[in-house]
Order: sequence, then C-alpha cells, then structure tokens
Amino acid sequence: MKVLVTGGTGFLGRHLVPDLQRQGAEVTVINSRNCNLVEKENLLQFKDVKFDRIYHLAAWTKAGDFCLYHKGEQWIINQQINTNILWFWREYQEKAIMISMGTGCAYPPELELKEANYLVGEPDHDLYTYAMTKRMLYVGHIALHHQFGMQYRHLMPSTLFGPLFDREDSHFIFDLIKKIVAGKNQGLPVSLWGTGSQIRELIYVDDAVRLINLAVDHCPNDLLNLGSGHGHSIRHYAEMICDIVGYDPAKIIYDTTKWSGVSKKVFNTDKISRLFPDFKFTDLRVALAETIRYYQSETSKPTP
Repeated sequence: MKVLVTGGTGFLGRHLVPDLQRQGAEVTVINSRNCNLVEKENLLQFKDVKFDRIYHLAAWTKAGDFCLYHKGEQWIINQQINTNILWFWREYQEKAIMISMGTGCAYPPELELKEANYLVGEPDHDLYTYAMTKRMLYVGHIALHHQFGMQYRHLMPSTLFGPLFDREDSHFIFDLIKKIVAGKNQGLPVSLWGTGSQIRELIYVDDAVRLINLAVDHCPNDLLNLGSGHGHSIRHYAEMICDIVGYDPAKIIYDTTKWSGVSKKVFNTDKISRLFPDFKFTDLRVALAETIRYYQSETSKPTP
C-alpha cells in the first residue's frame, strides 16, 4: 500500500506515519520544506506515483489567539493548500481514498457538536475564517465524490495530546503542562488564560490514530468526530497535572483579561459508539502522566 501524508511531520503525523509504516505501508511524507502546498506545481513531483490513500493533515494555523490576528492570511493560505491537494487528487490520484482532518471549530457553538451540524449555522466568530476553510475542504470532498465517485473520510479530532509534541506548541493542554512543570521545577509563576471554567475535550493521540484506522474501513464518504465525548474544565486539567507533578494548584493565577475562547467544546460521539462499540479510550490520567513524562525527559536534555 502506497500512502501520501501532507503535514506528516506535525504532531499527528509524528504518530500516524510510524503507525502506517508498522502496517507495512510505503509512506511519502510532505511538509513545508520538501513540498510547499501553496504552489500546486510542487505536487507534480508525485504525479507518477499511484497512491492508495492520501492523508491530508496539513493546515496553516496555531493554537491560542493566532486565529484572531491572521484571518486574511488563513483564508488565502489554507484555501490554496486545500484546493491544490484536491486538484492533485482529482487530476492524478482519482483512485486514492482521501482522509482529511476537519476541525471542531467548524461547528456552530450554539448547537450540539454532532456530525449532522458540521455545515449548519455559523462557526464561532473568533475562529470563523479557519473553520470555514475546513468546511470548504469538506464541501470539496462532497463535490468530487458526487461528480467523479471519489472516496473520502473527513475526520474532526478534538484537542490532541500525547508525547512527541513540540516545546513551542501552544495548545491548551501542552501550555498547562509546560507552565505547571516550570512552576514546580523553577519556581516560576503559573498564569493561565481565562477563569478556568472553560470546558474542553481531549483525545490521546494514540486513540486518535486507532480511530483514524477504523474510519478508513468503516466510514466511507462520511464525517466522524474523533473524541471521547467527555469534557472537563481547564481548572480540572490543571489540578490533575498539579497532582501528577506535585505542584500546589492554589498557586495558579487565572488571568481573566486574556482571551479564553468558547465556553464549552465537547463532541457528540454517538457515531463512534454505534460504529465501534468495543473501542476503549486510554485513561485520561494515564495519558496525561505519559505526556508529562515525555516533556520532562525532553526538558532534562542539554540544549544543543
């Protein structure tokens, strides 16, 4: 099996690519250094390889308040990336299955976050541009399937976490780990954005990879939320990390002047339960402890 992975050196790719290789796949990894997807001509280097699957993970975005200040750039760059990979798929890889990553940001915040609502209403105002580029990617899948019979799976992961994350990654759970570990080891103040009451859902990256594998075989031409369906407050996650590393949670400062996003983001996972009733998610504390151990081992290494 031959596989193309865009964004394959990102956090999800660092886990998905080795998993595909363990399954015996011949994997070609695209990143911004070897193939800038903003220019579609860069994809022509792969046109004579017939891929069985294309995993489209690439996107131009960052966590935190990045989306607030880069709306125009996000629209142009992500539309170029997505349109170019769809063009390459149609022109040269029509037989390949496209497995793309959507986003929970695309859901309207006032409705239940279930697959039937992915294109209903409007996304959160602050994340609107990025969310709409992901909706447009999905619409492209629908259009190419309708006209040409091309096969796809569009998957929406909740916040991914686990080992192998970059020190610069500012997704909320990594931000909590870095700040609380620094509070414990270096005596630095721990300040978190918002009141701590915001509800968020996590999915351990190994669980996400297992669900992606299942979705390829069992979700033809469909959407699927990738999540546990269970959310906790930022404060709850912070206190759990404090307990693991041995830091007093009473020392945490919650900065209510900072942007904190939507008040709640938890997926409806009825489809996962129906399709994969025996699927077991990794225990949250076990997964957090493993992620923290990875970060502590990385930060203990001497700086090159």
